[in-house]
Amino acid sequence: MVNKFKTVCLTAAIASSSATFAGGLLTNTNQHVAFNRMMSREASIGIDGVYYNPAGVVFMGEGNHLAINWQLAYQTRTIKNDYKLFTNNVNNPTTPRDFKGKAFAPVIPSFQYAYNKGRWSLQGNFALTGGGGKCTFDNGLGSFEKIVGETAMGAIGLAKAIDHAANTILVPGYPQDPTKFKPMFTSDKAFGSKGAYSFNSYMHGRQYYFGLSAGAAYKVNDNFSVYAGLRGIYATCNYYGYVENIKVGNMPLYQVLDPSKENSANIELSCDQSGIGFTPMLAVDYKTGRWNFSAKYEFKTRMRLKNKSVNKLPSIGNLDDNLKNQMNKLFTGTFMAAGMPQEQAMIKAEQTSTAVLNNPTVVATTAGLKQQFDSKINEAIGEYADGKKIAGDIPSLLTVGVGYSPIDELRINVGFHWFDDYNATSYNNRNKLLKKRGTLEFNAGVEYDVTKKITVSTGWQNTNYGLTDKYMDDKSFVVGSNSVGLGGVYHITKKLDFSVAYFHTFYNHVKTSETVTLAPGVSNTYNSDYTRNNNAFAAGVNITF
Repeated sequence: MVNKFKTVCLTAAIASSSATFAGGLLTNTNQHVAFNRMMSREASIGIDGVYYNPAGVVFMGEGNHLAINWQLAYQTRTIKNDYKLFTNNVNNPTTPRDFKGKAFAPVIPSFQYAYNKGRWSLQGNFALTGGGGKCTFDNGLGSFEKIVGETAMGAIGLAKAIDHAANTILVPGYPQDPTKFKPMFTSDKAFGSKGAYSFNSYMHGRQYYFGLSAGAAYKVNDNFSVYAGLRGIYATCNYYGYVENIKVGNMPLYQVLDPSKENSANIELSCDQSGIGFTPMLAVDYKTGRWNFSAKYEFKTRMRLKNKSVNKLPSIGNLDDNLKNQMNKLFTGTFMAAGMPQEQAMIKAEQTSTAVLNNPTVVATTAGLKQQFDSKINEAIGEYADGKKIAGDIPSLLTVGVGYSPIDELRINVGFHWFDDYNATSYNNRNKLLKKRGTLEFNAGVEYDVTKKITVSTGWQNTNYGLTDKYMDDKSFVVGSNSVGLGGVYHITKKLDFSVAYFHTFYNHVKTSETVTLAPGVSNTYNSDYTRNNNAFAAGVNITF
């Protein structure tokens, strides 16, 4: 019962941090304004090629080339959940229900630099290669509430078992005559019998993967060039969330865990993660006439994130003693009301409480709760346990691009990306729940020089993740999408350009359904509908000196 809360709260943080940009599961590909306005840059020759086509940068003119970029990204993530138990929420008894998270990154900088001399091009790039913002779920997630509702049902199940055992001992004629039943924990003043619940929940996450790369391109001849480089990545993440003030019926949950502490049933996650990884990179570019062909391969980045955590978790170890103390008080009052002296009533209450807790049904119910708690505690706290190192590899990436310029003023590009997400190790090998083919992206873009001073462009990109129903989870989800970008460049001088861009992503809906068994012969269906909404604005300057 309580352990389920821990599992949800401690693993939900990752939902607050998944990338707000274009790209794979952990890879941002929009690292220059040119991508935002055109979407397809793999075969372009420009300073943005330090990331998109590093081998092609050597074909730019000699000298220093610098790009300074700023981006703003805003994203909402919506999960619509339909679950019968949600109607037991006394504060919002509706289903289906929308759970929304908001991610906002107002300042995302990136810089590209290249020094070209002769056949060589020395290059550097700084950008957010993954993550890139903060996300907040003010009311938690559907999986939070799902477990709260199921916990409420578990609590009244235990309450019914205890009340049945107590009535069997104390009430003459029961259970032969069910009308003689006198509620105790199932009374409306306690847990009740309907599974009604209330709680407060919150989730906030932040994730930044800072990437700094250095490399060199070499022009083998006037048509062909090669590149080799290395990117260093520093990851820093923070997750904070809680589930608190849990009440089943009119009984605060803490009263059966530790009545002396009002926060004894609360769950609080506070975890910082950090790690370092390195990405070797290779690239080639081939020019012929009005055509240009390029390819780049980034090797898998082995990333291990170390936790520094201060997590607060409830304990179920004193459940028997706390239940016994509760019953002792109730039974003592009952016996004294019947005329029994206080000392004798207390002794009788102690004996009755012991008999109730030794009832086979009560023993089996409480033992089941404890066994679940003990057997899954490592699963519950594993990913965010203090001092632990967590696998969070960035997948290898292959990009291919083709560019064609039918006239000097017009450039047309198409590109392809393949992210090997299936073989990028994540916590508990969750990556193996994906399809083996990984993530596939296709893009196309066009730019046109309206005048010598103004260039306009637009583009499209399709992202298709290798998703499965088992992978989908509101604690960490992605959905396929189509992105459209547009923008322009103002050529202030021959050595200074100013660019602006906007792109919007149209996300698909992914629907899943899960059958939840609450008790033998009792089950409900938990339905989920996942989608997102994303907007990004960008501006930047390209300088040659």
